[in-house]
Amino acid sequence: MSVLEQAAAARIAAIDLAGATRAEKDKALLLMADRLVERSDDIVAANAVDIANGRENGIGEAMIDRLTLTTERVAAMADGLRQLAALPDPIGDVVRGSTLANGLELRQVRVPFGVVGMIYEGRPNVTADAAGICLKSGNAALLRGSGSAFSSNAAIVSVLRKAVTDAGLPADTIQLLDATTRDSVKELMRARGLVDVLIPRGGASLIKTVVEQSTVPVIETGVGNCHVYVDSAADLEKALAVTVNSKTQRLSTCNTAESLLVHTEIAEQFLPLVLEEFASRGVTVHGDARVAGYSEDVVAATEDDWGTEYLAADISVAVVDSLDDALDHIRRYGTGHTEAIVSESVTATRRFVAGVDAAAVMVNASTRFTDGGEFGFGAEIGISTQKLHARGPMGLPELTSTKYVVTGNGHTR
Repeated sequence: MSVLEQAAAARIAAIDLAGATRAEKDKALLLMADRLVERSDDIVAANAVDIANGRENGIGEAMIDRLTLTTERVAAMADGLRQLAALPDPIGDVVRGSTLANGLELRQVRVPFGVVGMIYEGRPNVTADAAGICLKSGNAALLRGSGSAFSSNAAIVSVLRKAVTDAGLPADTIQLLDATTRDSVKELMRARGLVDVLIPRGGASLIKTVVEQSTVPVIETGVGNCHVYVDSAADLEKALAVTVNSKTQRLSTCNTAESLLVHTEIAEQFLPLVLEEFASRGVTVHGDARVAGYSEDVVAATEDDWGTEYLAADISVAVVDSLDDALDHIRRYGTGHTEAIVSESVTATRRFVAGVDAAAVMVNASTRFTDGGEFGFGAEIGISTQKLHARGPMGLPELTSTKYVVTGNGHTR
């Protein structure tokens, strides 16, 4: 089938899915979860093919980590679907309602988008997350993963489609697009009228291409050049824990810290601690001249380093003279994803929260918490860094639109 044919089939499935009850959707989600666990060996075996191809093609270790599925990671995918089943169904929720002066009853209610297209790179767990969150929110999903994960995605979607049909819902609720050619991306981006919204999830070049070339409305998810700012009033123990966790808990995610800013008044106390910790964990520090004075292992930072999303064991580090300098640095190089401050000063944290333009701001907490699961949303479909419709981790409500229902009693205007 061509992409347009798949999109047309998804549109038909979306009509049936829009009328599905919560019980019907939850039954499908739970069956999808069970089947993933039952077929985890097959999925991991398919994933091994992708990993072998990736290594042969010279993919870096950070990307291999994003690509890799284990039995535990498949189980985590299943748990995400079960969490979705436990969440309230947003469809039909009344966003606002009132009785007008003329007696008309006005309600704004949540409804599905219809057909949601996803273009994403690397991580095959996104396939299950996206399929599940689309199904729960009443949307049919067109999934275009990367060629590097095609065997994994095909195995996952095969399992999910069988579970969906066994639960009594249309198989075309979930469809995988061909990833062996870029033509499928172009066709998906031009499927306006068949696809209601398109969500790109991946690197900067992918997102830029989709935003600039798509005729289908796009919800933009952004790259994560996330910063940790250690204020002059920071508690050293908290600052070290937050900084190290933000950078090293998992290197290949968009909410991993890529830059560290340290106030000059605390630099002499804090930098030796954090540089030693980074060295012990194999993290390369790209620092300015003041940072380099604390360790001969520091690599001189270039202008490009300040704006780089490494997704690897690298971090840029700078000493700043004030909170305002930290904010200026973040405004210049940040990507609007997640920014963190470590400080015991209420005044400083309030100024930071107010001054940072980002989807999420962490106060004395790791940047790694910007995640739909950590926020209690269940599986997320992405983290939006735009400002219209959705911003931050996108859970179920963000995968809906609204319609107005107006009820009268023979009213005429």
